[in-house]
Amino acid sequence: MAASELYSKNARVWLPDAAEVWKSAELLKDYTPGDLTLSLQLEDGTKVQHKIDPQTKNLPPLRNPDILVGENDLTALSYLHEPAVLHNLKVRFTDSRLIYTYCGIVLVAINPYESLPIYEADIINAYSGQNMGDMDPHIFAVAEEAYMQMARDEKNQSIIVSGESGAGKTVSAKYAMRYFATVSSSSGEANVEDRVLASNPIMEAFGNAKTTRNDNSSRFGKYIEIGFDKKLCIIGANMRTYLLEKSRVVFQAHGERNYHIFYQLCASSHLPEFKAFKLGCADDFCCTNQGESLVIDGVNDAKDLCSTRRAFTILGVDESNQMDIYQILSAVLHLSNVDVKEESADRCSVLPDDAHLVVFCELVGVPCGEMAHWLCHRKLKTASETFVKSVSKINAIHGRDALAKHIYAKLFSWIVSSINSALKSSEKQHSFIGVLDIYGFETFDINSFEQFCINYANEKLQQQFNLHVFKLEQEEYMKEEIPWTLIDFYDNQPCINLIEARMGILDLLDEECKMPKGSDDTWAQKLYNTLLKQNAHFDKPRLSNRAFIILHFADKVEYQCVGFLEKNKDTVNEEQINVLKKSKFNLLLKLCEEEDKATASTSRLSSIIGKVGQTLRETKKTVGMQFRQSLQLLMDTLNATTPHYVRCIKPNDLKAPFTLDPVRAVQQLRACGVLETIRISAAGFPSRWTYQEFFNRYRVLIRHKEMLPDRKQTCRNLLEKLIKNQEKYQFGKNKIFFRAGQVAYLEKLRSDKLRSACVRIQKTIRCWLARRKYLRKRECAIIIQKHVRGHQARRYAMFVRQTRAAVVIQRNVRMWARRRSFLQQRSAAITIQCSWRTHMARKQYYKLLYEHKAVIIQKWGRRWLAKHRYKRALSDIVLLQSCVRRMRARRELKKLKVEARSVEHFKKLNVGMENKIMQLQLKINKQSKDNQELSERLSVQERTHTTETDRQSREIENLRRSEQEARTKAETVPSLLERLSFLQHELENTRREKEDLEEQIQIDKEQTQWVIEELNIKNNFLSSNVDELNLKVSEQAQQLADIKSSSESSGQLEKELTEERSRYQSLLSEHLQLEERLKDLKEEMSLNIDSNKSSHKRTDSNYSSNYSEFSQSLISAEGEDSSIQTEDESMSKVDLPILLKLQRRVKELEEENRSLWQQLDKREEAQQEKEVEEQKTVGTTELDLEKIKRHELESENKKLKQDLNELRKSLTSETRELAPPAPGSAPYNLLLEQLNSSNEELEMRKEEVLLLRSHMVRQEALKHRDSVFREGVKLELNEIPSLQDHERSSNIHTLNEDGELWLAYEGLKETNRLLECQMQEQERLHNESNGKLVEEMNKLRAEKEQQQKLLDQSLLLPEDARVDAALKHEITRLTSENLERMEQQEHQDKIVRKLKKQLKLYMKKVEEYEASSQQMNTSSVMSTPIRPVNIPRKEKEFQGMLEFKEGDTTRLFKNLIIDLKPRGAAVNFTPGLPAYILFMCLRYVDNVNDDKRVISLLNSTISSIKGVIKRKGNDLEVVSFWLANTCRLMHCLKQYSGLEVFVTQNTAKQNEQCLVNFELSEYHQVLGDLAIQIYRQLIKCMENIILPIIVAGMLEHETIQGVLGSKPTGLRKRSSSFHEEAVTVEVLLQRLTFFHTTMSQHGMDSDLIKQVVKQQYYIICAVTLNHLLLRKDMCSWSKGLQIRYNVWQLEEWLTERELSNCGAKETLEPLIEAAQLLQIKKKTDADAQAICSMCTALTTAQIIKILTLYTPVIEFEERVSTTFIATIKSLLKDKNTSSTLTMDAKKIFSVVFPFTPSSVALETLQIPASLNLGFLTRI
Repeated sequence: MAASELYSKNARVWLPDAAEVWKSAELLKDYTPGDLTLSLQLEDGTKVQHKIDPQTKNLPPLRNPDILVGENDLTALSYLHEPAVLHNLKVRFTDSRLIYTYCGIVLVAINPYESLPIYEADIINAYSGQNMGDMDPHIFAVAEEAYMQMARDEKNQSIIVSGESGAGKTVSAKYAMRYFATVSSSSGEANVEDRVLASNPIMEAFGNAKTTRNDNSSRFGKYIEIGFDKKLCIIGANMRTYLLEKSRVVFQAHGERNYHIFYQLCASSHLPEFKAFKLGCADDFCCTNQGESLVIDGVNDAKDLCSTRRAFTILGVDESNQMDIYQILSAVLHLSNVDVKEESADRCSVLPDDAHLVVFCELVGVPCGEMAHWLCHRKLKTASETFVKSVSKINAIHGRDALAKHIYAKLFSWIVSSINSALKSSEKQHSFIGVLDIYGFETFDINSFEQFCINYANEKLQQQFNLHVFKLEQEEYMKEEIPWTLIDFYDNQPCINLIEARMGILDLLDEECKMPKGSDDTWAQKLYNTLLKQNAHFDKPRLSNRAFIILHFADKVEYQCVGFLEKNKDTVNEEQINVLKKSKFNLLLKLCEEEDKATASTSRLSSIIGKVGQTLRETKKTVGMQFRQSLQLLMDTLNATTPHYVRCIKPNDLKAPFTLDPVRAVQQLRACGVLETIRISAAGFPSRWTYQEFFNRYRVLIRHKEMLPDRKQTCRNLLEKLIKNQEKYQFGKNKIFFRAGQVAYLEKLRSDKLRSACVRIQKTIRCWLARRKYLRKRECAIIIQKHVRGHQARRYAMFVRQTRAAVVIQRNVRMWARRRSFLQQRSAAITIQCSWRTHMARKQYYKLLYEHKAVIIQKWGRRWLAKHRYKRALSDIVLLQSCVRRMRARRELKKLKVEARSVEHFKKLNVGMENKIMQLQLKINKQSKDNQELSERLSVQERTHTTETDRQSREIENLRRSEQEARTKAETVPSLLERLSFLQHELENTRREKEDLEEQIQIDKEQTQWVIEELNIKNNFLSSNVDELNLKVSEQAQQLADIKSSSESSGQLEKELTEERSRYQSLLSEHLQLEERLKDLKEEMSLNIDSNKSSHKRTDSNYSSNYSEFSQSLISAEGEDSSIQTEDESMSKVDLPILLKLQRRVKELEEENRSLWQQLDKREEAQQEKEVEEQKTVGTTELDLEKIKRHELESENKKLKQDLNELRKSLTSETRELAPPAPGSAPYNLLLEQLNSSNEELEMRKEEVLLLRSHMVRQEALKHRDSVFREGVKLELNEIPSLQDHERSSNIHTLNEDGELWLAYEGLKETNRLLECQMQEQERLHNESNGKLVEEMNKLRAEKEQQQKLLDQSLLLPEDARVDAALKHEITRLTSENLERMEQQEHQDKIVRKLKKQLKLYMKKVEEYEASSQQMNTSSVMSTPIRPVNIPRKEKEFQGMLEFKEGDTTRLFKNLIIDLKPRGAAVNFTPGLPAYILFMCLRYVDNVNDDKRVISLLNSTISSIKGVIKRKGNDLEVVSFWLANTCRLMHCLKQYSGLEVFVTQNTAKQNEQCLVNFELSEYHQVLGDLAIQIYRQLIKCMENIILPIIVAGMLEHETIQGVLGSKPTGLRKRSSSFHEEAVTVEVLLQRLTFFHTTMSQHGMDSDLIKQVVKQQYYIICAVTLNHLLLRKDMCSWSKGLQIRYNVWQLEEWLTERELSNCGAKETLEPLIEAAQLLQIKKKTDADAQAICSMCTALTTAQIIKILTLYTPVIEFEERVSTTFIATIKSLLKDKNTSSTLTMDAKKIFSVVFPFTPSSVALETLQIPASLNLGFLTRI
């Protein structure tokens, strides 16, 4: 393309400028070849003439089109040169506030000097798994690229971060490490990521310092290798450091600081652990006050030291080692303050009593005198002798500083090695990613040895960078089969040879260091003589003989030779080191030992080579040699890895945020190699397009007839037509390669084509609009004429009608006026008469009323006087009667007393008793012997019990004595107790004052309320006459206000409920994950144990193990709760939040306990009913015997019935109340008394019945012992003699025919039996009391130990902490007492429940006795014959239950849950059939009243479903199927529970089928938790399916291609932008349709389906919006149009499936507003107001981000100005929104399972044969 075509009128170019480096200008006329000047106009309107060099004829560089400005990748620019790069960076940094930009393979990072919200965890998640070109440039994108390449290629990676001081290298490296720690989880070892990140604050504290350019400048280089295993999990790390700036320890320039750790120590010197170091302010020490900049703005040194110590702890450095480190640092501080006094020119001295020297020697543990001596002397060795020589003051100070630097450098190396040891992993490292944070190219006014080494390292890195870039370029050409020629690039090998080659600068420096009298001047002369004329990169300054110049790749740098030799030697006085080796300080000895080891290894190496006679000084490596070797090792490592480059740029020297200094930026771009990358790219084909991208972008330049099916051939034909010079482009296999400037030319052609098309469209539209406007005007004129004429005619007709109507109106008005006057006069007369008559009648009425009231008052007065006289007379009469009766009673009492003393009276009473007494005396004598033996045994037991009780009492006394001693010891802290009592007293006073104030306030409130009520009464009385209409209006307004307030409150409550439910479900999911993790670990442990046992082979029994674990866990839930409570009681140190949680937990346990007791009561009642039924089966003999005594006990039973009915009424009245009576209250005591009395009376009646029954049975047995009836009689409780006793009983009867002797013998046996029971009861009571005493002893002993421990701990605490500890202990004690009281109350409740159950049982027995007697009466009727009847067989009526054997449980779950395939079940079976089958089995177990099988069935069901979800959790159909069935099972438990809440919609048959024996409400919650777990797994499955296609379908695919085609993307191509099979929104809708169909087929509830759809729409919105916020290429007008179209399709999908009201549309609001924001006009203040009112769902940060990223795709769009963005910010500053940029894509809404009853009849369900459940039987 000719220059005349490019340099035409209005073309824009760049001109050099001294201040701004480059300025933009516009051509005023076309350029023709041969012109010597260009007519240009600057942006400020100035016209200039630019001269063209006639020899080179180089024209100024062209400016890129505005559409290409601000690109993510600099290689996407059409013109690649320095001004284009600088302008693109400036636009992105200052206007768009984007700090990252790609430049090919390099990430350019500009320091914003401001905190940005772009490094949060959600941003890391957004970049994780994304290709580098898919997202906006970011350090996370580079880290992800390295991570993915390591995983894909299995090759080690390196991230090279470079830049000058203050550019942000350390921060970039830190964020890269944080990214790796976040996206990869540790393997094998815990907290590896935390330890890797913990190394950063330590290295910053010991290796970073404030400089004039940076507040946190790294003064060393480091290379961190982060190791990964085969699973790409971090297992460890290793760190290498380079060239620590040791001179900073003793010297800092003005405005700079020493290393941060020194200032952190000084800021924390007040801490008690640092008192021994005798530190002070940083201004007190010479090595920290030289820079006169002790404080950094916004930095808290004391707080940073806490972070450093915390990091040490994380890395495993214990507190003692940390204190050793701080001790050495303190010694360095004191060493810098040692005062050296000059005695003469070559002599100096240090006083041995120098304060700082003494402290230094104490801290390092060396003799003070020796150190003072060797600070001022040095030892010289000759061939024959050794002598000590004093040194001058300057040399002594240098020696002191050298010692300080040496100690600090050794300490730094030891810390690095300690960190490496902590980060070292025992596992084998599979691969690693290295992060190199190294100093960039440096040039100062005075450059010394440090700058020389730094620039030498940068030369090596730049060479490696150039070779890598060149290699990638050539690989790209070869891959696309493009003919290429060797690209010439800058090779800095000559400069590297100048430094490191033989006889180079480093060699000459090392040689000069070996010379005895070598100096900086002699070394400089050697450099001039050797290198000045031989190397073009070496030069000599004109005005200096002690400096040299090196031409580096970035710039010329002048180095001062002063100090080179000294810094290269890094010498320290050996005698000072020997003094340190005598130290008693362990850490210092370790540092010296490491130095000895290094020296010894060097000596051995030298001896091997043959240099045996060298001295230690000669064998020691110089700093330059060490640095060269470590640098070579680094380069070898980098060459063996795949490098990734991050170039950090410092925008300005003032640290102003988002301000770019062009001069400084260009210097750094040249120095860091970015411009070299651009030059290499520009030398070839920098612009590269795929054929599909090119076709989509420039299809507007092709005629329709020129389009071919083959896109490649179409692109070839178009390019050959547009660009004649075929050297300007090349066709590759997949891409088209363009020379620089060709894309700009194509963009110009495209713009012209679109502009002409727009003009044609505008012409046609304007013609159509003008004609349409004319036709509308003509039509309107005709219509107006027609209407005006009609209007005039209507007006005339109206005038005629009005004239006639006026006459009629006048006539009627006159008549009406006369009539009204007459009626008014008549009404006035009537009113006057009425008023007069009313007045007279009212007067007469008041007179009569007054007389009537006077009569009533007289009547009541007289009545009261008469009544008063009557009461007095009555009281006198009663008094007389009582006196008379008392006299008569006394006389009668005396008479009775005399009569009672007489003997005759006793004789009358004791007639007939003597015979009875004699008979009984004989019986008593016989029994006395046995009783005596039993009493002796009882006395022995009592003596044993007494001795045991004495022993335990003595132990208790000892414990009490020890407790008294502990209390005596506790009195040693009276101050604490006094203060505590004082505080309690103050608290009590405050509480009392508060109560007084509250009472006063309450009184004031009551008075105010009373006044207000009075005023309201008056107000109501006065306002009673207001119009009724106003009253109705006010009532309606009040109702509306109430409705509004109630709706607001209900909305707030609903919101809080949703949040609480969401928190609960998230906690539940975490809990379940931890449970699963625990189970996995247990399984692994069991597998490991089983593998060690050779005799045992484990089978595949996951199901059974899961079942057993889960069932055991659920069965032992109550035990776990009690153990938890016991543990809580035994805690000695409890915080207040823990106590509150404990109290809440206790309440929950109480409720659970009550429910369990209710279930237990029901089960025991059922068991007792079964026992009663068994008792009914006793033979007819027992019924006959009971009939004899029935008449005698009938009256007692009736009385007992009455008492029981009264007790039942009291209990039922108790249940009607809101709460049961409290223990100790009057109703509670009354109930207990009634219960006890009834129980005692029942026991008595029971014993009477049993005795009567036994006597009657015995009599019948004796009379009929030979009959057959005797063999059929069966008695209980050994009341009838056994078969072996028949002969003996017959012998007894031969002795005593009437049976008295036998009866006496049986009574004696009963007595013995009774005594044995008493003995056993005594023994049991004794054991219980003994156990209680032992428990009390243990409790007292534990309490004593606890008090002793607390006392010891409190003595060690400060005074304030003692009070807190005492309060916490008191709270703990009170809490434990409270729990004990609650346990006692529970025990009493258990006893009451037990007694109640006994009452119910006895009541049932009495009723059954009555019913049995009635049956006996009616049994005679059964003897009459009955005529035979033909009974037809009825069809079976099923009860909706499935019977199964207990051994078939495993088969049931295996066939129904584990092996069931959801796809076949969903198609062939009834929805929810497994749930119905399980519930029908549960109904059977409930019907047979087997609690163990109920628990086993439910627990096994839950564990089996969990096992299926765990194994097949990634199968969507399985998860959906079991979610539907779990919900259906939970709904069945509710529907058939019998609770009124759930049975309202049941049929009568369903109500009959409710559960009878068990209350399973607790399993509602358990199944609900299981459903929540499955729901979250379902969401996860769906998310895994749709996540890969959301961005491609919602953002990347373009329905309207060509005109709105994408722009060029540069070297970093988007991975999924253009596929042959593009992912569209229809694919996403197909996935959603599949989800909906699957859930519907499985019978999932519609409400649950709506919640799932809402969650999926939220994920779609969040992912799409997050990518929109992180991708600049997506923020355009056309993309907003595409998004709105896609959202409309999603909404249509909802409408088609009747899901519009599920809330899914609301979740898309942020995305809709973002699309509207991209399309809305963004210029004026009115537009800003419209944006603020429209974007309610977007946060302020999101709105600003979208406006900042907005990028025009076509020329007719404009960027958003900075002033408009500032206006938006000011309008949104008061908006309360979250500060986070992205939406939380991991958020899951809380799920609700509303109760949905089933209409399926259980008795009609059939079990398919395919389920293999033939062992189930329908009942």
